[in-house]
Amino acid sequence: MKKLFALSLGVLFLTSCNSDPKGYTLRGSITGEPENGTQIFLKTTDSINQLIDIDTTTVENGLFTFSGNQVEPKMHYIFVDKARGNVPVIVENGNIEIEFQKDSIDQAKLKGTAQNELFMDFLTESRKLSQRARSMQNDMRMAAQQQDTATVTALREEFIEFQEDAKNFNIDYVKDHPDAFISVLIVGNLLATKALPVDEIKTMFEGLTPEMQATEPGKKVGEQLENLKSTEVGAVAPDFSAPTPNGDVLALSDVTSNAKLTLVDFWAAWCKPCRAENPNIVSVYQKYHEKGFDVLGVSLDNKAEHWTNAIASDGLAWNHISNLQRFQDPIARLYNINAIPAAFLLDENGVIVARDLRGPALEQKVAEILGKS
Repeated sequence: MKKLFALSLGVLFLTSCNSDPKGYTLRGSITGEPENGTQIFLKTTDSINQLIDIDTTTVENGLFTFSGNQVEPKMHYIFVDKARGNVPVIVENGNIEIEFQKDSIDQAKLKGTAQNELFMDFLTESRKLSQRARSMQNDMRMAAQQQDTATVTALREEFIEFQEDAKNFNIDYVKDHPDAFISVLIVGNLLATKALPVDEIKTMFEGLTPEMQATEPGKKVGEQLENLKSTEVGAVAPDFSAPTPNGDVLALSDVTSNAKLTLVDFWAAWCKPCRAENPNIVSVYQKYHEKGFDVLGVSLDNKAEHWTNAIASDGLAWNHISNLQRFQDPIARLYNINAIPAAFLLDENGVIVARDLRGPALEQKVAEILGKS
């Protein structure tokens, strides 16, 4: 349940504002008797969603200030030294105000710029949903402790309904607020989690204002939607190339030209589900390679030694390539990969015949196709 709201409360935040502001000023007010000199950190995320430091200031008489210039609005986070949690805020040019209690940072109030006002409206309703989720979670825990199976079952059914309510809240928000940057982030999340059919997500995206579609995350969503067309079952898989572990360049077409069936496997040494699936792919490869089955591993690692060590450790005897850029890998972006493991099964003409087959399903499909060839 906590993961559900990490998205609702932590992923949705950013863009425009005053007539022609010359930079931003972010003024914060903290109650709860914070000590003078307490450090306040302003952070954001980089291209692989890792937190990076932007600025640092200190509290004086319960107040702090950040200022600068933000070319395009972006989600930032305010951290208080030695305090739990953080305050998400849309840093955009204009005057931004934040108020929160030192011991309840997650209840911060934002105002000032247009997008922070919209975000605050969204956050107010999201917090109500969060409280409802916590209440159900506590009730389920107590029922489980008391071995009250009937209540646990009823609460699980209620939670399924709740998840639908939460999803509908996000969908309705996008439709009602096409000019909110939060809406762009909601659409991006729905696409990444495959929470709705692609056609519905595309319609939602097209309903956003041109300004929202033109933001950095808006452009990313548009690119992903376009890429999805070329990686659907029935489409010819886009060709690509990248370095092998020994530094040569290998293309997808180099592999498919010599195979009747090719599995393009997106994985990484750090991905536990990928490593757990590797023995199954090894088994299918050993059984069907002589009949025309091949594999091309596309690693989303960022350290060559981790990549090559995993290949050797798991006994992956097929071809491998990687740009060592994690999810920023151009191949991953071309194939709209937001999570791994992910896989595409291609026939001898490079046409995608299946996606994301794992476990027995992979061998069943391979046996079915090669049995007909």
